Amino acid sequence: MNVVERAKAPTPKFFKVLRTIGLALLAVSGSIVAAPVALPAVVVTVAGYAAVAGGVLSAVSQITVEDKSLRQAQDDTRGNKKNEVKPETDVGGNG
Repeated sequence: MNVVERAKAPTPKFFKVLRTIGLALLAVSGSIVAAPVALPAVVVTVAGYAAVAGGVLSAVSQITVEDKSLRQAQDDTRGNKKNEVKPETDVGGNG
């Protein structure tokens, strides 16, 4: 699966929330950096770092996809097999 396919694939709910948080962090820090008023250098520096963090968080969250085969393998190892025959129902005869 290449990057374009990953970006187009559905994103799990948790990572959708993280992507939204990253975009909000990016927007707030971008407005602080571009503010027309004079702000302390520390505030502008922290806002720059927050912008980078928000961008990375959003990008990583966007390309995170749920792998159905991986989830099925995890379910199989946990004993949640869908086609599993239960021992109590697998009786060959009446006696």
